[in-house]
Amino acid sequence: MFERLFAVLMLIICSPLLTALFLLVKLDSHGPFMFKQKRSGKRKKTFWIYKIRTMVENADKLKNKYQKLNQSDGPTFKISNDPRCTKIGKFLRKIALDEIPQLINIIKGEMSFVGPRPLPIDEAKKIPKKYEVRFSVLPGMTSLWVIKGANHSSFKKWMEDDLEYVEKKNWRYDIEILLKTGAMVLRMIVGQ
Repeated sequence: MFERLFAVLMLIICSPLLTALFLLVKLDSHGPFMFKQKRSGKRKKTFWIYKIRTMVENADKLKNKYQKLNQSDGPTFKISNDPRCTKIGKFLRKIALDEIPQLINIIKGEMSFVGPRPLPIDEAKKIPKKYEVRFSVLPGMTSLWVIKGANHSSFKKWMEDDLEYVEKKNWRYDIEILLKTGAMVLRMIVGQ
């Protein structure tokens, strides 16, 4: 309940920023402001995740075209310099502003501020059984994997970070991860 109330407050505080980002996204490229995609949540329950659109409108359809650029060593799809990203999208992703609409997912009880990152349905189905404990908690806007260097770790390390989080999960640990995430985002903003 506390997380949901805090998410409502954060959404209200972020509303002027979201208005400005709406204009930037609409001026930068054709397509909707919001991006939604089916993801696997707690106990693999399907939900729609909300993000600010950072890619071209038909990005999902282009996934197969860019499969050869996939840098993940597991069943996930990751490209550090994704050619499907728009100009403003690259900036939004770099400082994680595209994640703000996930506050809606928290309000709806589908996500938490901290937890394993939610995977697209097709990728979640390919997660090896030994890592499925990651689906025993709500997915999060940020995670242990994110603060440990999400773009630099292997799939195995990512899954191990998720398992470590599930094992240690408590409110103090969540606050520690949130503070480290905030510090990381501030460093990225200042570094711009």
